[in-house]
Amino acid sequence: MIRTVFIAPILGLVLIFVASLAVAEVKLKEVTSPGGFNAWLVENHSIPFVALELRFKGGASLDAEGKRGATNLMTGLLEEGAGDLDARAFARALEEQAATISFDVSDDDLSVSARFLTETKSDVLSLLKESITNPRFDEAAVERVRAQVLAGIRSDATDPDAIVGLEFSNLVFGDHPYGSPEQGTEESVSALTRDDLVAVHQATVAQDRVFVSAVGDITEEQLAELLDALLSDLPATGAPLPSDADINLPGGVQVVDFETPQSTAVFAQPGIPRDHPDYFPVFVLNHIVGGGGFESYLMDEVRAKRGLTYGVYSYLADKDGSDLWMGSVASANDRVAEAISVIRDIWQDISEGGLTQEQLDDAKTYLTGAYPLRFDSNRSIANISVSMQLSDIPIDYIETRNDRVNAVTLEDINRVAKEWMDPSKLTFVVVGQPENLNSTIN
Repeated sequence: MIRTVFIAPILGLVLIFVASLAVAEVKLKEVTSPGGFNAWLVENHSIPFVALELRFKGGASLDAEGKRGATNLMTGLLEEGAGDLDARAFARALEEQAATISFDVSDDDLSVSARFLTETKSDVLSLLKESITNPRFDEAAVERVRAQVLAGIRSDATDPDAIVGLEFSNLVFGDHPYGSPEQGTEESVSALTRDDLVAVHQATVAQDRVFVSAVGDITEEQLAELLDALLSDLPATGAPLPSDADINLPGGVQVVDFETPQSTAVFAQPGIPRDHPDYFPVFVLNHIVGGGGFESYLMDEVRAKRGLTYGVYSYLADKDGSDLWMGSVASANDRVAEAISVIRDIWQDISEGGLTQEQLDDAKTYLTGAYPLRFDSNRSIANISVSMQLSDIPIDYIETRNDRVNAVTLEDINRVAKEWMDPSKLTFVVVGQPENLNSTIN
């Protein structure tokens, strides 16, 4: 759920940071405030503009038992007034400063994004502090946002993509918070009270789980001062973080009957931890298998050669409490069984026979060439920086990432294909009315 307070018509020169900012120019510095808060900073004083990113680890997984959806609803209300300002007055104050503040939540973190001109920094940060430390949770606002959430839940109940995601999560994660939708259910969201929202705010938005990055026209000293002013009034500790999920990937197929001309499928096998020595070989392997768009093995075999789908892909899903190697495909009801059969064959063939040097070289060329394009704005750099902190990635990663990709050898690729690709664990959840495809998972 993404909640944006206000997208201002900021002057054109600040809409784009410097598109040509090269990776070599992204110099991350660690800043520690007098109060002990840490942040990563990229200074760039070419324009009077700052992007600030905050992440609070835990996210919707911190929902109390029976209160699923509380963190999601609370996050949606952070824009609906704070301190002495109701929702309308808060939005007007941001508009006057030509600034934006947005809030988002996932199972693993709650994010706060702010963008502002240097000259309005003080006023914008006062508004930001009020929004995270003193949200109002006015009754009218609660009911308005609750109605929006409930409308989304009802819409998801008729959306095959949403249904397959929910059914997959429930099968794989069971009773863990990952196993239920972060927005909650109609019953759970309808029952939430203002006290529930206050409680989950205290549990989630706390000093002991915050990560910060800043990019733009701000110095180390200014950022240190900002950290103490912004964060010192938050609770010192939040709720305990959830334990890792027990993953259920039995192999086989689970079919969920839903009247639609096209079946949607999600598939997965166990993944690899980000800190594992084999992570980069598996990362490159996945790009070749299904992460490389139209050049991937899956797209070539499933779409180009057989015309079974418009799109099929795979990716490494690195959540705080689980690591999965996932993918998705959609196909007509009378063809999805064949698409799944081809995907299984690909998994088996690559795990047994490996790949070629040409495939590896092409993957390296793409991955190293495309990487600098991710650093095309101050906000994208700030997002990457704060995500690195959440994942415990070293501060020099941006400088060394392409070297790690280039260090992967064909021997590495074919070894990890044999060791990490597991056709016996490849599990499919299919929503639709697929022909010649029955559930094999009870």
